[in-house]
Amino acid sequence: MKKILIPLFCCALLAGFGLRLNVHSWAAAGDADKRPQIVTTTAQIADAVRAVSGDLARVESLMGEGVDPHLYRPTRSDILKLKQADIIFYNGLHLEGQMVELLETLAREKPVFAIAAMLPPHRLQDGPNGHDPHIWMNVQNWISASDGIARALGGLHPEHRDTYINNAYRYDADLERLDIYIRESFQKIPKQERILVTAHDAFAYLGEAYGIEVLGIQGISTESEAGLKQIETLVTLLVTRKIPAVFIESSVSDRNVRALIEGAAARGHHVKIGGTLYSDAMGKAGSYEGTYIGMMDHNATIISRALGSSTPPQGLQGKLSLAME
Repeated sequence: MKKILIPLFCCALLAGFGLRLNVHSWAAAGDADKRPQIVTTTAQIADAVRAVSGDLARVESLMGEGVDPHLYRPTRSDILKLKQADIIFYNGLHLEGQMVELLETLAREKPVFAIAAMLPPHRLQDGPNGHDPHIWMNVQNWISASDGIARALGGLHPEHRDTYINNAYRYDADLERLDIYIRESFQKIPKQERILVTAHDAFAYLGEAYGIEVLGIQGISTESEAGLKQIETLVTLLVTRKIPAVFIESSVSDRNVRALIEGAAARGHHVKIGGTLYSDAMGKAGSYEGTYIGMMDHNATIISRALGSSTPPQGLQGKLSLAME
C-alpha cells in the first residue's frame, strides 16, 4: 500500500512548494466559465478547498452526506468527473481504499494532492495497518490542510497566490475558534465520564487532541467486522464505569451500537444513544452541519452534552439544529 501511495504524496508535496506539474492552461479567473475545475473525494475536503479558493475555482465533491469513504467505489460518472478535473484533492492514508489505483493513474496526467501529505508527520497517528486516515478530527490538522491547499493552488496559479493565502488565513482564524470551543466543551465533561464509544474507530485524533478516551466497536476501517468478544468487552466497560451514553454515526450502521445498549441493559445498566455523530461524512449539503466547522461543532456539542457537560445546545455559533436522541 505504501508503494502505491508514495507517488501521489510526492505530487502533493512538490506542487505544494510551488513546482509546476502537468497543468492545463487556465483562463483568467474573471471568466467564470473557464475557472479551474477542482474535484475532491470527500465533502470535508471540498469545504476547505472552497474556503481557500473562494470564487477562483469550481469545486465539487464525489462523496456526500452519509457516504462511507472506506467502502466507496467510484461510479462511471465519478470517473468522468475526475478525468475532466483540472485538479484533484483526496485524503490519503487509504481512506479512499477503493480508489487508490485510479488516483495513481490520474496523478500521471494532472495535479493530484493528498491532504495527509500536507500535515506535519508527527501529527499522524498509527493504526493497525499504517496511519489512521481520520485526520480531520483534530482541527489543528485542518488548519495545516488549509495552509497546504493554499500553497498547492498558489504554486499552480501564482498570480492568485496572495488571494489563496489570505483566504486560508481567514479560514484558519475560524478554525482556531472551533478548536478552542471543542477543547473547552470537553473539559466541562466530568472526568470519569470522558469516554466516547462509537460504531467505529474514527475519533482517535479527536480523543488525543481534546483529552477524551475513545473506543470504537469496529476498527479504523468499516471493512472490518466487530467480533462478539469486542462487543462483550465494551459492554463490561459500560457497566463497570457507568458510562451514560454511546453514539451512532451517520455513515455507519447502528446495529453494533444497539447491541451494546441491549447487552448493558441485560446487566442492569441503562445506556442511551447520545446522538448521531458525523465521522467519515458531513451533514446535508447546504446546511450548517454540511460544513466542516458545522460538522465538528455538532460532534463536540452532542458528545459533551450527552456526557454531562453544560455546553450550549446550539453550539459554537448558535446554528446547530441539534437532535438529541
